[in-house]
Amino acid sequence: WRTLLLRIGDRCPEYGGSADHKEHIETCYGVLSREYEHSEFLLQCAEQLPHKIPFFGVLIGLINLENEDFTKAIVDTTQANLQDALNRDRIRILLRFLSGLMCSKVVVPSSIIETFETLLSSAATILDEETGNPSWQPRADFYVYCILASLPWGGPELFEQVPDEFERVLVGIQSYISIRFETDEKDFMEDLWERIQVLSRNGWKVKSVPKPHLSFEAQLVAGKSHPISCPPPQGQEKHEADMKYPQRLRRLHIFPTNKAEMQPVDRFVVEECILDVLLFFNGCRKECAFYLVSLPVSFRYEYLMAETIFSQLLLLPNPPFKPIYYTLVIIDLCKALPGAFPSVVVGAVHALFDRISNMDMECRTRLILWFSHHLSNFQFIWPWQEWSYVKDLPKWAPQRVFVQEVLEREIRLSYFEKIKQSIEDAAELEELLPPKAGPNFKFDESNELSKELVGLIRGKKTVHDIILWVEEQIIPTNGALDVVSQTLLDMGSKSFTHLITVLERYNKIISKLCPNEEMQLLLMNGVSAYWKNSTQMTAIAIDRMMGYRLVSNLAIVKWVFSPANIEQFHVSDRPWEILRNAVSKTYNRISDLRKEIQSLKKGLLVAKKAIKELEEAKSVLEIVEGQPAIAERPGRIRRLESHVKNAEDKERTIEESLEVKGALLARALEESKDLLKLLFKSFVDVLTERLPPVSMEIDNENSEPNGYNVGELEQWCLCTLGYLKSFSRQYASEIWSNIAMLDDEVFHPLIRKA
Repeated sequence: WRTLLLRIGDRCPEYGGSADHKEHIETCYGVLSREYEHSEFLLQCAEQLPHKIPFFGVLIGLINLENEDFTKAIVDTTQANLQDALNRDRIRILLRFLSGLMCSKVVVPSSIIETFETLLSSAATILDEETGNPSWQPRADFYVYCILASLPWGGPELFEQVPDEFERVLVGIQSYISIRFETDEKDFMEDLWERIQVLSRNGWKVKSVPKPHLSFEAQLVAGKSHPISCPPPQGQEKHEADMKYPQRLRRLHIFPTNKAEMQPVDRFVVEECILDVLLFFNGCRKECAFYLVSLPVSFRYEYLMAETIFSQLLLLPNPPFKPIYYTLVIIDLCKALPGAFPSVVVGAVHALFDRISNMDMECRTRLILWFSHHLSNFQFIWPWQEWSYVKDLPKWAPQRVFVQEVLEREIRLSYFEKIKQSIEDAAELEELLPPKAGPNFKFDESNELSKELVGLIRGKKTVHDIILWVEEQIIPTNGALDVVSQTLLDMGSKSFTHLITVLERYNKIISKLCPNEEMQLLLMNGVSAYWKNSTQMTAIAIDRMMGYRLVSNLAIVKWVFSPANIEQFHVSDRPWEILRNAVSKTYNRISDLRKEIQSLKKGLLVAKKAIKELEEAKSVLEIVEGQPAIAERPGRIRRLESHVKNAEDKERTIEESLEVKGALLARALEESKDLLKLLFKSFVDVLTERLPPVSMEIDNENSEPNGYNVGELEQWCLCTLGYLKSFSRQYASEIWSNIAMLDDEVFHPLIRKA
């Protein structure tokens, strides 16, 4: 019966028709009517498969005809969940569910109106300048958005059954829209309100919302409708919806409108269903793909599905889920709809490629990572000849850089010869392939010091002995760091594992030679020179060295902004990948420490509680009715004392760990502040140096300021500013908490000029 319930409302994956919903609902009803105790599972299905709410509503409506207590329990549970969900995303789904129950005569329509008016009143109160706080508008928008989002499901019934009350709600929404803060561009609230107004003018006819209740209308009308109530939301704290909910309608318009012809509200409904499936099946890629291709709608929607998924993948500042999730879902959709979806993905890639020069740098990077991974799952097959013209573009042209970076990432996922073979139909693009990966060892066999160091390592000499040898034989000569680092890198060049093993065993030798930032910069120069033919190995080596504290995050920032790397800012992702890794590792360390401290605090509370309970138990054993315990109890007392001692030891250990972790966190926070300050100062300095004065008039044909032609300078500035924006978005909370350290007199005028 669970399988029947989960499959209710499914359509054929290849859009070849639909199952008999009426028969399916009757089958599910026949099974559930004998097992009424499963109401919680039924409600859970409705919440986690919200695109099937109309079908679950009919099923509950049929049960309501024979067992009113069962449906009343569902309504009461939904109401309780709604009250708990007033400050969470769940309210949107529950309002839709209540609308579905109303269509099946389970909930009184006037109760839905009352719930809407309660939320509208709360939203208006929040924006009131005297009794509320307009700065909390995102929360108010959230309440009104939830009402609007439920209208495609419940609006037709409300319009038919309680038209006057429903009109009052619509007038209230219009009033709210008129008093909220306006933006220069149409935002998600205004967009949705326009769609609902179009729906209202069309007589509330929604093609995308199934109406299975109409098939059972003669039966459902005999059921008892239950009232619900929604208490006004409590508290005035800023709601997290200011980041969550505006994102739901930030959709890329990738395809022409004729590729997905449907009414505005139908686009919204299908998009909501797609986003709900992505939300509830995060981590279950196969199930996610299955439900995405079987939405209960009567028209094709693969173009809208592609737009919605790419919109989430490229969402700024971060996608709702890890990018790999969307990658896997797209792969599974291509396999589930082999005759439809692959061509849609190809069209999306071409459309995005045509607009790559206008795309945010963070989005470009995500698109490169997704595309290379996607191709690796389809034998790297792509019509490269259609892009062969990029070879003749300047080396800094966004389209050329995109193709170059995709090919480089593909090689990481395969091998050089395979990728070279994959572009044989566009041989011109071979010029964009990176050099065949391999080390660039600067010492030959005639270098005695390098040979002797190799001999010591292969002879399994201790690190201490090798350090003594380095101090005696190499440090007195010039180039000690070069000899040691190049030799160790060469010994670890066979694979990632070899490299990590070498760094783990002999990092103290390198640390001895790199006591300051100056030497760390030289070390990274050596790594970059040794792995000049492999961006991946350069990034991995520097990342691991940071992990072993051989190089600091500050040294990495300075190295990335060194003259040699600055010249690559607009033609390669190499320096940016290393910088992203360094900054990310810094803040991941802070996040990990905070989680560890939180876990230790919970453990400390548990230990204290255990000690208290053991002490109370011991006191009960020692004193019985005011008299000392009888002789046979000393054994139990000794066991309790042992447990108390163990609990106290554990408490002491946790407190010591907390002290250590707290000190590490304080140190990490200070390091992050220094990193942030240096990072933005580096951006300021390099942009100040390269940007021409605002008053300067540039001859586009002849001028070459700072050694660049104007087009290249523009692209360099766009790339650099793009990554500045990317880092600003990624670490916005840290920036605002430390905003005083940024020099406003330098920073903000620079950004305005740029």
